[in-house]
Amino acid sequence: MTKSFTPLAGHPFKTGTDIARPKQVLPEHVTLDDPAINVMTDLRSVSVLNVRAKTSLDKANAKMIRYGVRMLLVTDEADKVCGVLTARDVLGDKPVLFLQQMGGTHADILVRDVMSVTREMQASSLEDVRKAKVGNILAMLKVAGRQHALVVDNNADGSQTVCGLFSATQIARQLGVQIGTTEIVKVFAEIEAKVSAK
Repeated sequence: MTKSFTPLAGHPFKTGTDIARPKQVLPEHVTLDDPAINVMTDLRSVSVLNVRAKTSLDKANAKMIRYGVRMLLVTDEADKVCGVLTARDVLGDKPVLFLQQMGGTHADILVRDVMSVTREMQASSLEDVRKAKVGNILAMLKVAGRQHALVVDNNADGSQTVCGLFSATQIARQLGVQIGTTEIVKVFAEIEAKVSAK
């Protein structure tokens, strides 16, 4: 170096030091006519939890419980999205059906055995989401019979990047609806009843 720089001063770490984590602040209250982007978790601003397809279902479930989430993105060995694992996949009929067909014990079940595979799923484009309303998103989730939906952005090379997600529970919270169930049909019935009563 030809220039002389003064070294930056060091400071001791304090006990209990946190890590800065990205945080997206969504509007606390929305209506069905508000822009859909107001209820989308933006993965460019917030880290998403993911799990490998070859992870045991028990470990994936423990991760969901530990972080208080009901969905994990599933990635393959190349770190590409290959599926979605929801609490319904973990706690519903899929594990039982897998064991009936394949045998073994619950500890033998891997995420890939019960996840929803992306090639069988639909995603919303970020471009469409920017033009949509909250009501459009709820209608899409209801028709699909899902509590979660992924949003993709199209890259210049023709590939896609998952850049956002919708959660019926999150949307209900922002609409001011208290959800007392995890059954998808009841979730939408509760949302519709509360929103139409307002």
